[in-house]
Amino acid sequence: MGNIRIILYLSLVFVGFLLWERWMVWNQPPPADLQIEQPPPPDLADESQPRQTRDDMPDPGHEQDGRQAPAVKQRAAESQAQPAQLISVETDFLRVVISAAGGDIRQLDLLQILEDIDVADKPFRLLDNKPARRYIVQSGLLHDRLSGLDAELDSLAPSHHSIYSGAKDFYRLPDNENFMRVPLLWNNGQGIEVEKTFIFQRGSYQIGIEHRIRNRSDAVWTGRQYTQLRRHGEPPKGESQLLYTFTGAAFYDDKYEKIAFVDFPESRLARGISNGWAAMLQHYFLAAIIPQREAVYDYYTRDVSGDLGAPEYIIGMRSPPVRVVAGDEAVMKINTFIGPKLQNELQQTAKGLELTADYGLFTFISQPLFWLLDKINNVIGNWGWSIIALTVLIKLIFYKLSETSYRSMARMRKFQPQIMSLRNRYQGDRQRQSQEMMALYRKEKINPLGGCLPILVQIPVFIALYWVLLESVELRQSPFVLWIDDLSVRDPYFVLPLLMGITMFMQTRLNPTPPDPIQAKIMTYLPVIFTFFFAFFPAG
Repeated sequence: MGNIRIILYLSLVFVGFLLWERWMVWNQPPPADLQIEQPPPPDLADESQPRQTRDDMPDPGHEQDGRQAPAVKQRAAESQAQPAQLISVETDFLRVVISAAGGDIRQLDLLQILEDIDVADKPFRLLDNKPARRYIVQSGLLHDRLSGLDAELDSLAPSHHSIYSGAKDFYRLPDNENFMRVPLLWNNGQGIEVEKTFIFQRGSYQIGIEHRIRNRSDAVWTGRQYTQLRRHGEPPKGESQLLYTFTGAAFYDDKYEKIAFVDFPESRLARGISNGWAAMLQHYFLAAIIPQREAVYDYYTRDVSGDLGAPEYIIGMRSPPVRVVAGDEAVMKINTFIGPKLQNELQQTAKGLELTADYGLFTFISQPLFWLLDKINNVIGNWGWSIIALTVLIKLIFYKLSETSYRSMARMRKFQPQIMSLRNRYQGDRQRQSQEMMALYRKEKINPLGGCLPILVQIPVFIALYWVLLESVELRQSPFVLWIDDLSVRDPYFVLPLLMGITMFMQTRLNPTPPDPIQAKIMTYLPVIFTFFFAFFPAG
């Protein structure tokens, strides 16, 4: 009887876990009630500028005589005076639109990944400049001069408000080349020239950003490079409302740390970090800024007002200052990764970046499970069969524990009549009833916890596997068999959850029937409850 009660409690705890996740989704900020038009093709991308205010600029980060430099005024009007040149770039993996207004990455399509598996010619759009779902990459330079702070210092260093010029409107990676450079030019007419270059490579989601400063003036130029990710706070379009996954900012400072959008006003990031990175995350995808190693970058966050009044969120970083004497030049570089959370690729890109495939509390179990699942898939070639093979392998590993559990349940079933007799005989004396039952357990060598302890050991492993299957982008749009052509969405005919419910019902029949009629009914209905919950879970 004791083990049945504990198993029942554990089942209810798991149901409560699912309800808590659903509650987390319900308590996210409600999406704006907007009718969003279909995004235009890349060469006709929205030319509108994000709201240009000083609060979307990072602080200069330069100190003199112990005082912090205030934010400088930027010439926002210049970038809004006329439509900016749009430069389209295409590689085998990416289709990108760069605006000459600030050199922002305004739009990015992932050519190897479809928005919808049923629409073959529509790649997944991760970055977009539409005001209702803005998600862009901004970068520029900050001048460190403190004199004349009330002057417009945009003439000393191009920010993401400045206007560049590009030699061409379209670039495509040649078939015989592995790298491609897309340059933009800025000149202040006073001897300072900046060439901002985007570096693309074949078979990669990485985009390098390089600022080359040529000082032809007669004064020393000192400044910093900054790069920031700016996005809205709404859930991504098409995001499942049943399963909670993290959408927000993250950074790495010897450990993986997250900042939810609702925490931006109170949790301002202002920290010097070396060998780290900063990112914006959503289910399956991310955009990350990866600075040069060893150097200490100043990380920051802020929230600004978007075009529609809804908040937009920024996470970024400033480089250490670079000094360029008259007649010399210098180069500042930074890297970005914008694409799916492919863990093997993320691990090779930057230390800790693979942690953005967020497995939560049981990451230390989930990561080995994914590694094993990936190795199995390399042999089988089908993620669905690989999941089945991994599950069977886990069950084999826990076979002895399961055997112990089922033996204990069988013994409990054998002595169930005697247990019921003792309960009825000493129904009015709980203490005597417990003493007699313990005496029976000792006499017959029955462990009342023998059926639940082996199950308790396995629960963390299967919760970890649950997170692997939920967070791994490798399962997105991966087919299994027959009608199941995407393991990351629910079975459209509910066959898999029904099979799960039937097998769960058969397993409950192996357990001793609880003497308490209420508990017996709950145990009977548990397969139905779990079938209902899992009916809308991803098929994987």
